[in-house]
Amino acid sequence: MNRAPSRRATVWKATLILIPFVTAGVLLWLRQVEINALQRRTVSSYGAVPHFQLINQEGQPFDSARLAGKIWIADFIYTTCPGPCPMISTRMSELQEPLEKTDVHLVSFSVDPEKDKPEVLRGYAEKLRADSKRWDFLTGPKSTIYKLSHDDFKLAVSDGSDEAGIPVHSTRMVLVDRHGEIRGYYEATAADAVTRLLADTSHLLREQPK
Repeated sequence: MNRAPSRRATVWKATLILIPFVTAGVLLWLRQVEINALQRRTVSSYGAVPHFQLINQEGQPFDSARLAGKIWIADFIYTTCPGPCPMISTRMSELQEPLEKTDVHLVSFSVDPEKDKPEVLRGYAEKLRADSKRWDFLTGPKSTIYKLSHDDFKLAVSDGSDEAGIPVHSTRMVLVDRHGEIRGYYEATAADAVTRLLADTSHLLREQPK
C-alpha cells in the first residue's frame, strides 16, 4: 500500500537532483547561442602591441616573440589587490576551458612588480589553476610594464604614489590578434564580459586560422 507514495518520493528526489544539471545545461546553451550571434559582428583594430621582454611566474625570460602568430588575451593585475583583481583573474580563468582546443594564449601583467616576484605569481597562478603552458603571469621593470599599459595598450595605470598608496589599473581585458594588433577591450566587471570576449575570439579564430 505504500508503493505509490514511495514511487512519488523517488521521482521527486530524482527531479531535485536533476534540476541543477538541467539549469546549468540551459545556461551553457544560452551562452553559446549568444556567442554565435555576437561572433558575426565586425571586430575593430586599435593599434599594435610592440615587442617586450619580461619574466614569467617560472622565473624564465618571456619574450613577446613567443606570442607571434598567436591570438592572445591580456590583463593587468597584482596579487595583493584588495579590489577588482580577483574578479578579473577569475574571468580570465573562465576562458581556459572554452578555449582549450585552440592556440589562444593568456597573459597577465603585474602592475606591482616590486612585490610580485616570480614565486609570488606562481602561487597566484596555482590558486587559479592556470595552465602554465597557455597562461603566463609576467613581472619585470615597472617602467616597462607601465609603458605597456599606458602607451601601448592605452589603459589607465598609476603606481600607488597617491593618497591611497595602492596601484590603480584598468579592469579591462584586451584581445590581440595573430598580427599583434589590439582588436578589442572588455570590461571584466561586466556580466557579459566573458561571453563577448569569447565571441570576438571565435571570430578571430575563423578570420585568422593557424
